[in-house]
Amino acid sequence: MAVTIRDVALQAQVSVSTVSRALSAPGLVKEATRQRVLDVVAGLGYQPNRAARSLITGRTGNLGIVVPDLLNPFFPSILRGVQTKAGEAGTSVFFCDSREDPDTEAELVRTMAAQVDGVVLCASLLSDDTIAELAAVTPLVLINRIVPGVSSVLMDSASGMDQVVAHLESLGHEDYVYLGGPAAAWSNNRRMQGLAGRARLLGSFEPNFNGGYAAAEQALGTGATAFICYNDLIALGALACLAAHDVKVPEQISVTGFDDILYATMCSPALTTVHMPTEAAGEVAVDLLASLLDGGPAEHRELPTTLVVRASTTGRPMSA
Repeated sequence: MAVTIRDVALQAQVSVSTVSRALSAPGLVKEATRQRVLDVVAGLGYQPNRAARSLITGRTGNLGIVVPDLLNPFFPSILRGVQTKAGEAGTSVFFCDSREDPDTEAELVRTMAAQVDGVVLCASLLSDDTIAELAAVTPLVLINRIVPGVSSVLMDSASGMDQVVAHLESLGHEDYVYLGGPAAAWSNNRRMQGLAGRARLLGSFEPNFNGGYAAAEQALGTGATAFICYNDLIALGALACLAAHDVKVPEQISVTGFDDILYATMCSPALTTVHMPTEAAGEVAVDLLASLLDGGPAEHRELPTTLVVRASTTGRPMSA
Protein backbone atom coordinates (compact mmCIF):
# COMPACT_ATOMS: atom_id res chain seq x y z
CA MET A 1 0.00 0.00 0.00
CA ALA A 2 1.38 3.42 -0.97
CA VAL A 3 2.62 5.69 1.79
CA THR A 4 0.46 8.81 2.10
CA ILE A 5 1.11 12.29 3.44
CA ARG A 6 -1.11 11.39 6.42
CA ASP A 7 1.24 8.51 7.28
CA VAL A 8 4.14 10.95 7.32
CA ALA A 9 2.21 13.43 9.47
CA LEU A 10 1.24 10.74 11.96
CA GLN A 11 4.77 9.41 12.43
CA ALA A 12 6.32 12.90 12.53
CA GLN A 13 3.64 14.02 15.00
CA VAL A 14 2.69 17.09 12.98
CA SER A 15 -0.28 18.14 10.88
CA VAL A 16 -0.71 17.28 7.21
CA SER A 17 -0.36 20.96 6.30
CA THR A 18 2.95 21.14 8.18
CA VAL A 19 4.28 18.21 6.16
CA SER A 20 3.20 19.94 2.97
CA ARG A 21 4.90 23.20 3.95
CA ALA A 22 8.06 21.36 4.97
CA LEU A 23 8.26 19.91 1.46
CA SER A 24 7.07 22.84 -0.65
CA ALA A 25 7.85 25.96 1.41
CA PRO A 26 10.59 25.05 3.92
CA GLY A 27 11.12 28.67 4.90
CA LEU A 28 7.74 28.62 6.63
CA VAL A 29 8.63 25.72 8.95
CA LYS A 30 11.04 25.60 11.89
CA GLU A 31 14.26 23.86 10.92
CA ALA A 32 13.93 21.18 13.62
CA THR A 33 10.39 20.36 12.51
CA ARG A 34 11.38 20.32 8.84
CA GLN A 35 14.26 17.96 9.52
CA ARG A 36 12.01 15.60 11.50
CA VAL A 37 9.56 15.53 8.58
CA LEU A 38 12.36 14.90 6.07
CA ASP A 39 13.70 12.04 8.20
CA VAL A 40 10.25 10.40 8.24
CA VAL A 41 9.82 10.97 4.50
CA ALA A 42 13.14 9.24 3.84
CA GLY A 43 12.36 6.42 6.25
CA LEU A 44 8.93 5.68 4.79
CA GLY A 45 9.97 6.27 1.19
CA TYR A 46 7.18 8.79 0.69
CA GLN A 47 6.82 10.29 -2.82
CA PRO A 48 4.77 13.53 -2.79
CA ASN A 49 1.78 13.63 -5.10
CA ARG A 50 1.97 16.98 -6.89
CA ALA A 51 -1.75 17.19 -7.59
CA ALA A 52 -2.72 16.37 -4.02
CA ARG A 53 -0.15 18.77 -2.63
CA SER A 54 -1.51 21.58 -4.79
CA LEU A 55 -4.96 21.08 -3.23
CA ILE A 56 -3.48 21.49 0.23
CA THR A 57 -1.12 24.40 -0.45
CA GLY A 58 -3.03 26.17 -3.21
CA ARG A 59 0.13 26.02 -5.33
CA THR A 60 0.85 24.16 -8.54
CA GLY A 61 4.53 23.47 -7.93
CA ASN A 62 5.29 25.06 -11.31
CA LEU A 63 6.71 28.38 -12.41
CA GLY A 64 6.93 29.96 -15.83
CA ILE A 65 9.53 31.96 -17.70
CA VAL A 66 9.05 33.98 -20.88
CA VAL A 67 12.02 35.02 -23.03
CA PRO A 68 11.93 37.24 -26.14
CA ASP A 69 14.16 35.09 -28.37
CA LEU A 70 15.24 31.56 -27.52
CA LEU A 71 17.61 31.56 -30.52
CA ASN A 72 19.70 34.22 -28.80
CA PRO A 73 22.36 32.34 -26.74
CA PHE A 74 21.99 34.96 -23.99
CA PHE A 75 18.65 33.55 -22.82
CA PRO A 76 19.32 29.77 -22.48
CA SER A 77 21.87 30.62 -19.80
CA ILE A 78 19.17 32.46 -17.83
CA LEU A 79 16.89 29.45 -18.31
CA ARG A 80 19.60 27.21 -16.90
CA GLY A 81 19.82 29.35 -13.77
CA VAL A 82 16.04 29.29 -13.33
CA GLN A 83 15.90 25.52 -13.89
CA THR A 84 18.74 24.86 -11.44
CA LYS A 85 17.25 26.91 -8.62
CA ALA A 86 13.72 25.65 -9.23
CA GLY A 87 14.94 22.06 -9.34
CA GLU A 88 16.52 22.45 -5.90
CA ALA A 89 13.04 23.32 -4.59
CA GLY A 90 11.33 20.48 -6.47
CA THR A 91 9.58 22.94 -8.79
CA SER A 92 8.95 22.40 -12.49
CA VAL A 93 9.57 25.12 -15.08
CA PHE A 94 7.47 25.99 -18.13
CA PHE A 95 9.20 28.25 -20.64
CA CYS A 96 7.94 30.14 -23.67
CA ASP A 97 9.43 32.28 -26.45
CA SER A 98 7.53 35.47 -27.29
CA ARG A 99 9.50 35.99 -30.54
CA GLU A 100 10.04 39.61 -29.53
CA ASP A 101 6.34 40.39 -29.88
CA PRO A 102 4.85 42.33 -26.92
CA ASP A 103 1.28 41.12 -27.57
CA THR A 104 2.44 37.50 -27.59
CA GLU A 105 4.45 38.13 -24.43
CA ALA A 106 1.42 39.44 -22.54
CA GLU A 107 -0.80 36.61 -23.76
CA LEU A 108 1.76 33.98 -22.70
CA VAL A 109 1.86 35.38 -19.16
CA ARG A 110 -1.95 35.43 -18.92
CA THR A 111 -2.17 31.86 -20.23
CA MET A 112 0.52 30.63 -17.85
CA ALA A 113 -1.06 32.30 -14.82
CA ALA A 114 -3.58 29.50 -14.30
CA GLN A 115 -0.90 26.80 -14.49
CA VAL A 116 2.00 28.24 -12.50
CA ASP A 117 2.64 29.90 -9.16
CA GLY A 118 4.49 32.82 -10.74
CA VAL A 119 6.32 33.98 -13.85
CA VAL A 120 9.83 35.24 -14.62
CA LEU A 121 9.75 37.76 -17.49
CA CYS A 122 13.04 38.37 -19.32
CA ALA A 123 13.94 41.62 -21.10
CA SER A 124 10.28 42.53 -21.51
CA LEU A 125 9.18 44.84 -24.32
CA LEU A 126 5.82 45.53 -22.65
CA SER A 127 4.78 48.93 -21.30
CA ASP A 128 5.07 49.62 -17.57
CA ASP A 129 1.27 49.70 -17.28
CA THR A 130 0.85 46.30 -18.93
CA ILE A 131 3.53 44.75 -16.72
CA ALA A 132 1.82 46.18 -13.63
CA GLU A 133 -1.47 44.66 -14.82
CA LEU A 134 0.17 41.26 -15.29
CA ALA A 135 1.78 41.48 -11.83
CA ALA A 136 -1.76 41.75 -10.43
CA VAL A 137 -2.71 38.53 -12.24
CA THR A 138 0.25 36.39 -11.10
CA PRO A 139 3.42 36.92 -9.01
CA LEU A 140 5.95 38.38 -11.43
CA VAL A 141 9.73 38.88 -11.43
CA LEU A 142 11.47 40.85 -14.16
CA ILE A 143 14.99 40.31 -15.48
CA ASN A 144 16.71 43.39 -16.95
CA ARG A 145 13.73 45.67 -16.59
CA ILE A 146 12.51 48.02 -13.85
CA VAL A 147 8.83 48.71 -13.15
CA PRO A 148 7.78 50.32 -9.85
CA GLY A 149 6.24 47.81 -7.45
CA VAL A 150 7.41 44.74 -9.39
CA SER A 151 10.35 42.58 -8.29
CA SER A 152 13.34 42.62 -10.63
CA VAL A 153 16.87 41.36 -11.18
CA LEU A 154 19.19 43.68 -13.06
CA MET A 155 22.57 43.09 -14.66
CA ASP A 156 24.42 46.39 -14.49
CA SER A 157 24.55 47.33 -18.18
CA ALA A 158 25.43 50.96 -17.53
CA SER A 159 28.53 50.01 -15.57
CA GLY A 160 29.47 47.45 -18.20
CA MET A 161 29.32 50.04 -20.95
CA ASP A 162 31.36 52.47 -18.87
CA GLN A 163 34.02 49.76 -18.60
CA VAL A 164 34.01 49.34 -22.39
CA VAL A 165 34.58 53.04 -22.98
CA ALA A 166 37.29 53.23 -20.32
CA HIS A 167 39.06 50.29 -21.98
CA LEU A 168 38.97 51.92 -25.42
CA GLU A 169 40.15 55.23 -23.99
CA SER A 170 43.07 53.44 -22.31
CA LEU A 171 44.04 52.11 -25.76
CA GLY A 172 44.07 55.63 -27.19
CA HIS A 173 40.78 55.53 -29.12
CA GLU A 174 38.99 58.85 -29.41
CA ASP A 175 36.37 58.18 -32.06
CA TYR A 176 33.99 55.27 -31.63
CA VAL A 177 30.47 54.52 -32.74
CA TYR A 178 27.69 52.62 -30.96
CA LEU A 179 25.81 50.05 -33.04
CA GLY A 180 22.58 50.22 -31.06
CA GLY A 181 19.94 47.61 -30.36
CA PRO A 182 16.14 47.96 -30.50
CA ALA A 183 14.99 51.41 -29.44
CA ALA A 184 12.26 49.90 -27.24
CA ALA A 185 14.70 47.65 -25.36
CA TRP A 186 15.23 48.74 -21.76
CA SER A 187 18.75 47.30 -21.79
CA ASN A 188 19.64 49.39 -24.86
CA ASN A 189 18.66 52.54 -22.98
CA ARG A 190 20.72 51.48 -19.96
CA ARG A 191 23.77 50.91 -22.15
CA MET A 192 23.35 54.32 -23.71
CA GLN A 193 23.31 55.76 -20.18
CA GLY A 194 26.69 54.10 -19.64
CA LEU A 195 27.99 55.69 -22.83
CA ALA A 196 26.99 59.10 -21.45
CA GLY A 197 27.42 60.81 -24.80
CA ARG A 198 30.98 59.52 -25.28
CA ALA A 199 30.21 57.70 -28.56
CA ARG A 200 28.32 58.51 -31.71
CA LEU A 201 25.02 56.63 -31.91
CA LEU A 202 24.29 54.78 -35.12
CA GLY A 203 20.61 53.92 -35.25
CA SER A 204 18.68 50.94 -33.90
CA PHE A 205 19.37 47.50 -35.33
CA GLU A 206 17.93 44.02 -34.95
CA PRO A 207 19.86 42.34 -32.10
CA ASN A 208 21.17 39.52 -34.27
CA PHE A 209 23.91 38.60 -36.76
CA ASN A 210 22.16 40.17 -39.76
CA GLY A 211 21.49 43.34 -37.81
CA GLY A 212 25.17 43.56 -36.92
CA TYR A 213 26.24 43.08 -40.53
CA ALA A 214 23.93 45.89 -41.67
CA ALA A 215 25.09 48.14 -38.82
CA ALA A 216 28.76 47.66 -39.68
CA GLU A 217 28.06 48.49 -43.33
CA GLN A 218 26.86 51.90 -42.17
CA ALA A 219 29.55 52.32 -39.51
CA LEU A 220 32.35 51.86 -42.03
CA GLY A 221 31.53 55.27 -43.47
CA THR A 222 31.95 57.06 -40.13
CA GLY A 223 35.73 56.85 -39.88
CA ALA A 224 35.47 55.51 -36.31
CA THR A 225 38.37 53.42 -35.02
CA ALA A 226 36.18 51.28 -32.73
CA PHE A 227 32.69 49.78 -32.98
CA ILE A 228 30.83 49.33 -29.69
CA CYS A 229 28.06 46.79 -30.27
CA TYR A 230 24.78 46.43 -28.38
CA ASN A 231 25.31 42.70 -27.95
CA ASP A 232 27.60 39.89 -29.05
CA LEU A 233 25.35 38.80 -31.91
CA ILE A 234 25.56 42.27 -33.46
CA ALA A 235 29.32 42.18 -32.87
CA LEU A 236 29.60 38.83 -34.67
CA GLY A 237 27.75 40.28 -37.64
CA ALA A 238 30.04 43.31 -37.57
CA LEU A 239 33.13 41.07 -37.59
CA ALA A 240 31.79 39.21 -40.62
CA CYS A 241 31.09 42.48 -42.44
CA LEU A 242 34.55 43.85 -41.70
CA ALA A 243 36.15 40.62 -42.92
CA ALA A 244 34.11 40.82 -46.14
CA HIS A 245 35.47 44.35 -46.68
CA ASP A 246 39.02 43.21 -45.90
CA VAL A 247 39.16 45.43 -42.81
CA LYS A 248 41.50 43.92 -40.23
CA VAL A 249 40.27 43.59 -36.62
CA PRO A 250 41.70 44.92 -34.37
CA GLU A 251 44.57 46.43 -36.38
CA GLN A 252 42.30 48.81 -38.29
CA ILE A 253 39.08 48.77 -36.26
CA SER A 254 38.50 47.46 -32.74
CA VAL A 255 35.17 45.75 -31.96
CA THR A 256 33.47 45.16 -28.61
CA GLY A 257 30.37 43.16 -27.74
CA PHE A 258 28.08 42.74 -24.77
CA ASP A 259 26.79 39.61 -22.95
CA ASP A 260 29.79 37.23 -23.25
CA ILE A 261 27.88 34.43 -24.97
CA LEU A 262 29.66 31.17 -25.79
CA TYR A 263 30.47 32.27 -29.35
CA ALA A 264 32.42 35.29 -28.09
CA THR A 265 35.40 33.01 -27.45
CA MET A 266 34.93 30.96 -30.63
CA CYS A 267 35.02 33.74 -33.25
CA SER A 268 38.19 35.13 -34.80
CA PRO A 269 39.45 37.29 -33.33
CA ALA A 270 37.99 36.39 -29.93
CA LEU A 271 35.63 39.13 -28.81
CA THR A 272 36.24 41.72 -26.12
CA THR A 273 32.89 41.89 -24.37
CA VAL A 274 31.04 42.53 -21.13
CA HIS A 275 30.27 39.41 -19.12
CA MET A 276 26.66 39.36 -17.92
CA PRO A 277 25.90 37.06 -14.94
CA THR A 278 22.97 35.42 -16.74
CA GLU A 279 22.83 32.13 -14.87
CA ALA A 280 23.09 33.88 -11.51
CA ALA A 281 20.30 36.25 -12.59
CA GLY A 282 18.03 33.28 -13.27
CA GLU A 283 18.74 31.85 -9.83
CA VAL A 284 18.10 35.18 -8.09
CA ALA A 285 14.83 35.56 -10.02
CA VAL A 286 13.58 32.28 -8.55
CA ASP A 287 14.60 33.42 -5.06
CA LEU A 288 12.62 36.64 -5.52
CA LEU A 289 9.63 34.70 -6.79
CA ALA A 290 9.76 32.42 -3.76
CA SER A 291 9.83 35.49 -1.52
CA LEU A 292 6.73 36.89 -3.24
CA LEU A 293 4.93 33.57 -2.79
CA ASP A 294 5.72 33.69 0.91
CA GLY A 295 4.10 37.12 1.14
CA GLY A 296 7.25 39.23 0.91
CA PRO A 297 7.43 42.68 -0.69
CA ALA A 298 8.71 43.52 -4.17
CA GLU A 299 12.53 43.59 -4.24
CA HIS A 300 15.19 44.81 -6.66
CA ARG A 301 18.64 43.28 -6.92
CA GLU A 302 21.46 44.36 -9.22
CA LEU A 303 24.31 42.07 -10.21
CA PRO A 304 27.72 43.39 -11.30
CA THR A 305 29.07 43.07 -14.84
CA THR A 306 32.71 42.61 -15.83
CA LEU A 307 34.62 43.53 -18.98
CA VAL A 308 36.46 40.56 -20.53
CA VAL A 309 39.32 41.75 -22.74
CA ARG A 310 40.17 39.51 -25.69
CA ALA A 311 41.79 39.89 -29.10
CA SER A 312 39.25 42.12 -30.89
CA THR A 313 40.55 45.36 -29.36
CA THR A 314 43.92 47.04 -29.57
CA GLY A 315 45.43 50.51 -29.68
CA ARG A 316 44.16 53.21 -32.05
CA PRO A 317 45.59 52.81 -35.56
CA MET A 318 48.51 55.19 -36.13
CA SER A 319 46.99 56.34 -39.42
CA ALA A 320 43.62 57.26 -37.80
